[in-house]
Amino acid sequence: MNIHEHQAKAVLAEYGVAVPKGYPAFTVDEAVEAASKLGGPVFVVKSQIHAGGRGKGRFEGLGPDAKGGVRVLKSIEDVKASAQEMLGRVLVTEQTGPKGKQVNRLYIEEGAAIARELYLSLLVDRETSRVSVVASTEGGMSIEEVAHNTPDKILTFSIDPVTGVRGFHGLKLSESLNLKGDLAKQAGKLLGQLYEAFVAKDMAMLEINPLIVTADDQLRVLDAKVSFDDNALFRHPDIKALRDESEEDPKEIEASKYDLSYIALDGEIGCMVNGAGLAMATMDIIKLYGAEPANFLDVGGGADEAKVTAAFKIIIADPNVKGILVNIFGGIARCDILAQGVVAAVKQVGLQVPLVVRLEGTNAELGKKIINESGLNVIAANDLSDGAEKIVKAVRDAAA
Repeated sequence: MNIHEHQAKAVLAEYGVAVPKGYPAFTVDEAVEAASKLGGPVFVVKSQIHAGGRGKGRFEGLGPDAKGGVRVLKSIEDVKASAQEMLGRVLVTEQTGPKGKQVNRLYIEEGAAIARELYLSLLVDRETSRVSVVASTEGGMSIEEVAHNTPDKILTFSIDPVTGVRGFHGLKLSESLNLKGDLAKQAGKLLGQLYEAFVAKDMAMLEINPLIVTADDQLRVLDAKVSFDDNALFRHPDIKALRDESEEDPKEIEASKYDLSYIALDGEIGCMVNGAGLAMATMDIIKLYGAEPANFLDVGGGADEAKVTAAFKIIIADPNVKGILVNIFGGIARCDILAQGVVAAVKQVGLQVPLVVRLEGTNAELGKKIINESGLNVIAANDLSDGAEKIVKAVRDAAA
């Protein structure tokens, strides 16, 4: 689960992390009130969406010379004008894609005298089963760009969960960021605070870009992006309450109610698969045959008829879907149960696009019998390659 910048900073502040003073604003009046509380002389108005690149983004309906989603202003009047212009408008960035995201809230923050911009993040390293630290002197830039152009400017190291953060970790971090004296001490302290927050709140990723050195030699978290492990949210009702469903795809929200792993994509072939690895392979082979998957959807190993019915409804609800490929390899999940779910869903919501079903594994023959005797217009597939080829052909034939 992702949260907004102002929420991330509030969480980090609970652990003593130094962040600039600021207030969220959902209306123009609240933006003006926030600026009045800050007092100036410099205000930063930040669009709050779940995407990066806001400063370089553009608002739909504004000219090419209009300011982006992060603005540095010098008067309350300018804050008011920007709030009027930004709230309710769609912001398009490199990370949102061409559709963009509507700005429903702002963060009004005090200005900062920036001397240097640095990069710092914590994330889960699956290879070592530890929290890894990634740091760079090239703050304010995309870390992917830095990794591509100047990989030598990125430091990565892991923290042993038994020992936690120790002095040598802070030393390693400060040396990599060229921080000396009191700034080096601040870096060590900050790393300990971030690690404590990361572990205590079951974060999946914590990215600070940029981490700034101010003109008076203080470290400040100028921007923060935090995501949490969905599987641990039951332990953190305070974090779960921060969820902003307006930032999420409605289909993904519906899928979460049934514990379905669903991610909407931009293609035309809807996929329903059991098992994440098989789902990835299914998407790959659809692309191999010249089409694009419309989603990633893993119904899981313990899927029942209700879950499969819900999954099928979610796929059909996507107007971009021109065909559906059901690819089931029955292990723990029985093919007959999954077939019953498919039949039930189609009878409830109807079927206006081609459907190809591939069943293999536990009770596969019984599952095929259920499909064949259902009276549905279903194309049977012998294997994954055959299924992908048939659904791509069926969609193309239907469009011809």
